[in-house]
Amino acid sequence: MTARSTRHTTAARTRLAAVGSLAVAGALLLTACGDQTEGGGSSSESSTSSDKAPLFSKLPADIQKSGVIKVGTNAEYAPMESVDGGKIVGVDPDIAAALGKQLGVEFQFTSGGFDTLITAVNTGRYNVAMSSITDNKQRQEGLDDKGKKLGEGVDFVDYFTAGTAVYVQKGNPKGIKTLDDLCGQTVAVQRGTTYEEALQAQSKTCTGGGKKALKIESFENDTEAQTRVKSGGAVAGVNDYPVAVDMARKAGGGNTFEVLEKQYEAAPFGIVVDKKNTQLRDALKEAVDAIIKDGSYQKVLEKWGAESGAIKSAAINGGK
Repeated sequence: MTARSTRHTTAARTRLAAVGSLAVAGALLLTACGDQTEGGGSSSESSTSSDKAPLFSKLPADIQKSGVIKVGTNAEYAPMESVDGGKIVGVDPDIAAALGKQLGVEFQFTSGGFDTLITAVNTGRYNVAMSSITDNKQRQEGLDDKGKKLGEGVDFVDYFTAGTAVYVQKGNPKGIKTLDDLCGQTVAVQRGTTYEEALQAQSKTCTGGGKKALKIESFENDTEAQTRVKSGGAVAGVNDYPVAVDMARKAGGGNTFEVLEKQYEAAPFGIVVDKKNTQLRDALKEAVDAIIKDGSYQKVLEKWGAESGAIKSAAINGGK
């Protein structure tokens, strides 16, 4: 199984990936140093100056002129991205803020449906998407799970890595220990994610081995999937490992969920960029490498307890 962004489908996120109806009124925006509302101005001054930013000149002219990179996200995926006090916070916004200092621009986050993010980048609504989106060949080439061409595809600038985790009710009442234990059981997942595709593949493995197929319940957002597991309607849910661990630690004071120890098939998360915008893509790669080198990247991961996802250098389309 691969990760969410694993929260997004090919047509949209990981992941990857693959943003549903989030329980937040309206679109929420976050700049590299403050929040913003759709159509409105920044609520705070830029945290960086273009004349001091080492990579400003690498950016496309339109972004240099606007001083803004518009980012699509699905802000319900703590610790990667979530809403707190009306602001989008987490690993991805903080990494973006660090990138902004290198590039001399503000990253403005808008939260929306996960399964629309890739399309929104291709149509120009966002310059990039950054939402724990798993980088894979399917998304790079714009294919569905059967190999049919759906769209142009996108490029990824990889900045993090995560494996997939299975989470269950606290105490693991059904005794789930491996993926095979899910055969014949109901499993909850966010719609349009690579998790959903992975569960479909696991279901075929079950039937091929003479066991019952999985019953996969797909929900518009991950919160609904969690609720289904909490109520006992599903024996397990599937999520990115750092997200599942954070959720288990916080939900019900740590008394609602637990995460199975094994991670499955770690895969890179990438910043999604339109294939035609190679200049922006390459500038982002340089910026990711720069924040890894100066230590600000590691500080962000340590702040959110996400050190396990650290990479040593950025990559373009490193997913398989």
